[in-house]
Amino acid sequence: MTRSKLPPLSSPAAPLPALFRPPAFLRRQGIQGRLVWLHLLVLCAMTALLVLVQTWQLYGEARDRIGERAITTSRIVARLPSVVQGAEAGVQNPALNLQVNQIRAQAEADFIVVGNRAGIRLAHPLADRLGQPMEGGDNVEPFAGREIVSVARGSLGVSVRGKVPVKNAAGTVVGVVSTGYLMPAAWHLVVGALVSLTPWFVLALALGTFGAILVAQRLRADILNLEPEQIAALVGQQRAVLAALREGVIAVNGQGQVTLVNNRAAEMLGSHPTPAPLARCWPELAALTQPLQPPLTRQQNLELMLNGQPILVNIEPLGPSQTDSGGFVAGFRDRAEALALADELTHARGFVDVLRAQTHEYQNRLHVLSGLLQLDRPAEALQVLNAEIAQGTQFRQLLRDVQVPRLVALLAGKRERAQELGIDFQVAEGSSLSALWERHADTLVTAVGNLTENAFEALAGQPGTVTVLIGEDPEGAQVEVEDSGPGVAAGVAPRLFVRGASSKGEGRGYGLAGVLGRVQALGGQIKHTRRGGHTVFQVSLPVPHLGGPVDGAGGQP
Repeated sequence: MTRSKLPPLSSPAAPLPALFRPPAFLRRQGIQGRLVWLHLLVLCAMTALLVLVQTWQLYGEARDRIGERAITTSRIVARLPSVVQGAEAGVQNPALNLQVNQIRAQAEADFIVVGNRAGIRLAHPLADRLGQPMEGGDNVEPFAGREIVSVARGSLGVSVRGKVPVKNAAGTVVGVVSTGYLMPAAWHLVVGALVSLTPWFVLALALGTFGAILVAQRLRADILNLEPEQIAALVGQQRAVLAALREGVIAVNGQGQVTLVNNRAAEMLGSHPTPAPLARCWPELAALTQPLQPPLTRQQNLELMLNGQPILVNIEPLGPSQTDSGGFVAGFRDRAEALALADELTHARGFVDVLRAQTHEYQNRLHVLSGLLQLDRPAEALQVLNAEIAQGTQFRQLLRDVQVPRLVALLAGKRERAQELGIDFQVAEGSSLSALWERHADTLVTAVGNLTENAFEALAGQPGTVTVLIGEDPEGAQVEVEDSGPGVAAGVAPRLFVRGASSKGEGRGYGLAGVLGRVQALGGQIKHTRRGGHTVFQVSLPVPHLGGPVDGAGGQP
């Protein structure tokens, strides 16, 4: 299954450039503090930008309004007969200057200048500047007969000016009237407008801060009060754990989509991009878990098929979340691998039991010999030793034709175990097995070991007999394990070889299922019956073929 190409989160991330790293005081904050500070930073930056935009807009509006006032005043002054006459005469006239300055005061303008056709001042707020040329360089259009509003620097400073040509009765331009307002007046209007908007800016900042705190608290609650660094560490650990597992793991959401796979699961499922429908990746599991609504429950050791292979599956349901209606996590492994592991554990437990039995038996014999010698009865001690030697020789004689050493060792150990339990353990006369069967020694050891141990348990601590018969013919090998116990319980018999079927309680019922799997893998069969009041388990294996599977080499059968 195709997985994300993102680098593992457990590896150190490349450091951010200094320009993009948060300041030190933010790095010391938790996620809630970081979000609030960053939100405030963004909000303040946006507020400053809005203030600049609003200032520029207000400045333009103020300039336009002042320009309209200036051009209106200039029109009125330019039509006054005294102004037309004075401009046409083109000489200084104190009466004209006085009249114009009175109008300036009424219009609240910073200046009204009247100039003749040559641009010489005939009226000006400052008497010492009368008779001097007008400044600003914006008289070209008025002298051409057009009204204009301009921003220029004059003798009093930068101002917004409204300029209107002065025309005589014939329509000839004889002068110009310039009414102006210095730029501080425009900025005064802008500041006034901004001051009126200040409470709204403060309110927006307060509401934004309150909203940022609420969002940060909600987000922190949604991520289980974890900090980003903690989340990154947990994700890195999760990826490392999933990669280390030899068991396949997949996560399926409430919509039946596979959202997570580990390496082993990708190998077993094949190539599928994630997210992908579970029904396409694993139809049998999808059918078993549909619908994904409750009451989907925890299930363990389910036997399903995947790409033609038997698989053991454990299902762990997930509770519904705010963004998902639930789902489950499935862990699965190859059934053959699980059986091999179970066999290894069974062998190990069997070896432990054999060693413990041998230890007890030899301790008992040593105690008997020690006691006889202390009682000065060497003859009887010798008889005990001879009896033990004879029994051992007789048992080895019975096994002389069984040429599979591991199977012989197992039977010898089971003999010691039987003596510890007070059970008469026998190997039938004539038992034989050629060295050819060494290829399937593991299967034989598993089958005989499980069947004899079950026979011991069937006697339930009561005296009885367990007999093992081993033989071969041209068709293959046969193994029989017979015990004098009460037999298989009626309720368990129909499902005797089903995994988990047992009358001995939870956690039992896996041995016979494992034996059946290994025997069938070699093309053999196993069955049980009652014969003469005894329970008999029979295992049949076909003749091994050269080049066929070998137990313990080249993979499990």
